[in-house]
Amino acid sequence: MNKDMVSQEQNQSDKLAEIGAYLKQIREERLLTLDQVAAKTLIQARLLNAIEHGKLHQLPEPVYIRGFIKRYADALGLSGAEVANAFPTGPGLRTIQPSWKDTPAAQLRPIHLYLVYVLLIVAAVSGLSYLMSRSASWVSAETNNVIQAPAPETTAPEASPPASPSPQSATPAAPGKPVRVAITLTEQSWLRVEVDGQTDFQGILPEGTERTWTANSKLTVRAGNAGGVQVSYNESKPESMGASGNVEEVTFSASQDSASLPSTTAPLQ
Repeated sequence: MNKDMVSQEQNQSDKLAEIGAYLKQIREERLLTLDQVAAKTLIQARLLNAIEHGKLHQLPEPVYIRGFIKRYADALGLSGAEVANAFPTGPGLRTIQPSWKDTPAAQLRPIHLYLVYVLLIVAAVSGLSYLMSRSASWVSAETNNVIQAPAPETTAPEASPPASPSPQSATPAAPGKPVRVAITLTEQSWLRVEVDGQTDFQGILPEGTERTWTANSKLTVRAGNAGGVQVSYNESKPESMGASGNVEEVTFSASQDSASLPSTTAPLQ
């Protein structure tokens, strides 16, 4: 972790402690318990307690912390947006309008895939034209046979139609790596994916996103909203990573002999 990241994390921790103490003071003045606030905000009491005591490492990513602060403050009758904006999320998670090439849709549709689509369309059209041409030739040959048929007392052998070539279907290439993890989002969630020890993706993906990653030895997925993330390991049946709103992390390895999620998956504290 470099010096800038340490400074940023310390700043977030200090600001969270300041905001948490303020929210706790207002809550106690309103004579409300953490469980009562949890019921109003739908945020787990342990997360609210972590906010009040400035325990940054017991909370999910900064963008989710800001959302929790806003809902907490709103439940106390404060200006949630104003209180939440006082918490820094860091330069990497500023809420700005991304360019098209940085959107999840663009990441899911790289330019080489469009070229493949075009080639498949051209191949399909060529195959259809070939089939139509062969069919027309066969119909023409049948017509000539009928016109040139002998008298009724003799029976001409029935011409068999030429065999039509079976259309070729594009068979996807077999994955070249032993660990293959497919992810489908049923709700928006922040994700971080590490492939063989290197971060391959980190960011927020919207509901409906479908992504696939492969690795040689291991692949780790961390989700900020585990209930909205369905994971499939090596073409297995998709499984949810956990409960909605929970932060979960799971690691798949080439040595595991089960296609289901590892049993060690548990909410991150």
